[in-house]
Amino acid sequence: MKQLLLVFLGGGLGSALRFGISKYANNIENGIPYGTFAVNILGSLLIGIVLGLALKNNSISQNTLLFVATGFCGGFTTFSAFAYESHVFLKSGDLASFALYALGTFIVGFAAVFFGLWLVKVI
Repeated sequence: MKQLLLVFLGGGLGSALRFGISKYANNIENGIPYGTFAVNILGSLLIGIVLGLALKNNSISQNTLLFVATGFCGGFTTFSAFAYESHVFLKSGDLASFALYALGTFIVGFAAVFFGLWLVKVI
């Protein structure tokens, strides 16, 4: 029950922060939804750092991993918003923005996870 509560609280905090950033930074009618892009990249970097620290020195408890990685990062990042925003680009025929946003999210997102893991190794 404690683990479920940790995931719930972390997810709520992540979701609230994502909402604030997206509300401030997204304007899908006029271009790339930078807020969603930013939270997905930052969440990828954070999960890379947290999991890298956990692997590096076992100093992060299972409860902390559940709160931060599963809860916060799970609530903070959003595949559903990414998928919808990509759909909007395709529906409007804006293939250039779709390609830039989709490829950018995948490539930079993966790179952020790997960078977070690498960063922990060198620190």
